[in-house]
Amino acid sequence: MRLLRLRHPSTGRDAILRGSGAPDTAAVCILETPPPLTPASSVPNTAASPVRGLARLIQLSPSLTLLDLTVTHLAPGTYRATLRRTGDITRGSASLGDVYAGTEGERDGVLGSLVVDDKGRGPLVGEVGWRVWEVVGRGVCVERVSDDETDGGIKEEVVGVVARSAGVWENEKVVCGCSGKTVWEEREEMVGRGIL
Repeated sequence: MRLLRLRHPSTGRDAILRGSGAPDTAAVCILETPPPLTPASSVPNTAASPVRGLARLIQLSPSLTLLDLTVTHLAPGTYRATLRRTGDITRGSASLGDVYAGTEGERDGVLGSLVVDDKGRGPLVGEVGWRVWEVVGRGVCVERVSDDETDGGIKEEVVGVVARSAGVWENEKVVCGCSGKTVWEEREEMVGRGIL
């Protein structure tokens, strides 16, 4: 798939995904520590922001949706990403509800597993069995999978709400109205902060 090759880090090229052509085929979810902030993790909090990652969903066809999820500033380990019943992030996973399995309980709300490295970064890229319109307004939870008692009982999780976004080539913005920076300058700044 050409889209994955363009986005793969091994190419050594920067890419900014600016948007796929039809309406309601793209969504985004900013992942952050739930309010109030969770206990400190073993990874130092180097970012002033509670933002810990981003998930993008792009519906490529009626039966194919691509998930591109990246987290940063988390403790090393294995994490599980799930789609949740509600978009209420006020108490983290506790207020997001159960893993969403569709209205009839016939779907899989587990989006996948990812491994966070010793630098606090972890990617998850793959296909998911949901259409964009089915997940907008629902929550996403990325939580650490505890394999033993060595984690000290700390629950490490980040949560967010899925929102519709512009698809590829739908947003022709080159300069941000908020900051006056180009999308390339904004990307460079985010990389410098360790957010991307």
